[in-house]
Amino acid sequence: MLVFVIIRILHVRSKVMDSDFAAGEDTAFVNDEISNIIKESIEATIGGNAYQHNKVNQWTSNVVEQCLNQLTKLNKPFKYIVNCVIMQKNGAGLHMANSCFWDNSTDGSCTVRWENKTMYCIVSIFGLAI
Repeated sequence: MLVFVIIRILHVRSKVMDSDFAAGEDTAFVNDEISNIIKESIEATIGGNAYQHNKVNQWTSNVVEQCLNQLTKLNKPFKYIVNCVIMQKNGAGLHMANSCFWDNSTDGSCTVRWENKTMYCIVSIFGLAI
């Protein structure tokens, strides 16, 4: 069983000063918004493809990069951590756990599990307010 994991960290700093942000929707980690970014990135990269070992490394990199590009466009004061796992469906188990020590009022995470007939793709994004 082969599992590819790609993790990228991006520190996004707005062009305006942090003190210029008012608390609320503009600076919140919105799970629905992040979930949509993940789903769109996976669909654009993998779509209806069947699992191909020689393409998995490129797929994971592309999913992570597309997520980071879309997160950057949100222009929110966060550091982002993006984690992508692609695994062939072959009956093997996969267990993942994440734990964070952070400020629940400003930081957040979102995980999406996507699958087709031949593979699983699990993407987690962590947003840490700066």
